[in-house]
Amino acid sequence: MKNFKTIFRTMLMVTLVLTTSCEISDDVDIIHTPASAQAFKSVRDAALENHTQTFNFNAEDGNVTLISDNGVQININGNCLTLNGTAVTGNVDIKYVELFDKGSMLTTNKPTMGEMPNGDKALLISGGEFFIEATQNGDYLDTNCGLQLIIPSDLTGGADTTMTLWEGRINEDEDLTWDEVDLVTGQGGVFVEGEQYYSSLESFGWSNVDRFYSDPRPKTQIQVQAPIGYNDLNSDVYLSYDGEDVGLAQLDTYDGTLNLFSEHYGQIPIGLECHVIFATEDNGIWRYAIKAVTIVADDIITFTLDQTTIGTEASLVTLINGLP
Repeated sequence: MKNFKTIFRTMLMVTLVLTTSCEISDDVDIIHTPASAQAFKSVRDAALENHTQTFNFNAEDGNVTLISDNGVQININGNCLTLNGTAVTGNVDIKYVELFDKGSMLTTNKPTMGEMPNGDKALLISGGEFFIEATQNGDYLDTNCGLQLIIPSDLTGGADTTMTLWEGRINEDEDLTWDEVDLVTGQGGVFVEGEQYYSSLESFGWSNVDRFYSDPRPKTQIQVQAPIGYNDLNSDVYLSYDGEDVGLAQLDTYDGTLNLFSEHYGQIPIGLECHVIFATEDNGIWRYAIKAVTIVADDIITFTLDQTTIGTEASLVTLINGLP
């Protein structure tokens, strides 16, 4: 009987150890691997490709008019196209992108941040962002007489006579900054007639019909802390101002020591109601979090991984465009 009790106790202890080990194993958190920089770039490249339209025409046809999916009229003179200074003949390929909403601006990483005369950046309200590229057999072409866009203003809430023309500049990190075109005459290359913007461009590349966002309230600098493992290489942070349908700010500086994103210029109005958006990649789709915030002085906003969710490009665009 004594030996039986000893054996029984031993078997019971082994059973408890095995059971406890299984419970511990079942409760262990699944390790989350943050996106790589390349994976994050890939979902943004895919979003840009989804917004890309293509056209083809013969340069010898002279003036041609192309109509985009949203009804933008693109006027190009084929006789003005050159390759390394030599006039082009034959078929020409056009790559064209148009962005009219902040959801699409976010997924393609094309926010509306304009550079001010002192070098700081501030939010622009947009009448549309555009990219035009001309090639022949894969070689990039130039134009020596410019081109014109005629843009329906109802795509961005109606005509605004304060809009001017801006050119996009993309840095080595593929972040976009807008520079106002300085013309001696005219309204910055843009004028309004009826319900359309007429924009005259001098070259191919990124262009934008814009004006600076205006708010008389005192300004402050804000900072945003991303979830652990995320930085300026594999994620981004944006601001959607409530009440502004076509404008997206970006916190474009990063402190790696403190893991803080910031716009660092101190251009955010105190009392502003807005939504702060953290965005990254996860297994080929988007991982994101959105917080409704009323800005206070020197605000620090924190995101944690458990506050994020995943979704497709289309679902994220719809969500962003549905913000107030």
